[in-house]
Amino acid sequence: MLHRIVLATFGMLTLATCQNQQTTKSTSEKTETATPKTTTGTVSTPTKTGEQEMAPGMPPDKEAIEQAKREAAAMEAQKKATVYLAEGENTFLKEQQMNVTFKQITEDSRCPKDVNCIWEGAATAEVEFMGTYTRPQTLRLSTMNDANKGLAKTQNFNGYNVTLVSLTPETTSDKGYKQLKGKYKIGLKFEKAAATPATKGGTTTK
Repeated sequence: MLHRIVLATFGMLTLATCQNQQTTKSTSEKTETATPKTTTGTVSTPTKTGEQEMAPGMPPDKEAIEQAKREAAAMEAQKKATVYLAEGENTFLKEQQMNVTFKQITEDSRCPKDVNCIWEGAATAEVEFMGTYTRPQTLRLSTMNDANKGLAKTQNFNGYNVTLVSLTPETTSDKGYKQLKGKYKIGLKFEKAAATPATKGGTTTK
């Protein structure tokens, strides 16, 4: 009788253990089914329907860049070709091979900047030029061109056209020519003059 009771008890324990293992296995399978598997590597995010990718930037306009470079070079060349001198100052220009001296302002009838005038007036500067192999020559350069008054902004020396491009300071009702004498400053621009063919006996020589 005791032997049967022991067998029955052992059988019940075995049955309970098998049911517990089956329950654990079923739970594990459900967990694996619910959890999505991940793939090793980079996952790309799909783009939304109708969403367009941004177009790459347009390349810079080569012609515009070259034009900007040419303008910058022209401005730089103009700066180099303009010489500023104070009254009584002189300098040697290596490129033009000449010595330049701003001697004086001989007249200044410009309209004062704080006065309304009928005529703008003019000022004239005496500038001495001397080339490496030439004698000194004094030219009169004015702030305006007026052939009737003998005024010219540009004169030629040693193959260069020299133009008076600036004269400071301006006159005022309180400070005129006499007060500003010795304090003037001019700006001269140098440009290579076009070559003119030499003539002899009315025949052009090559």
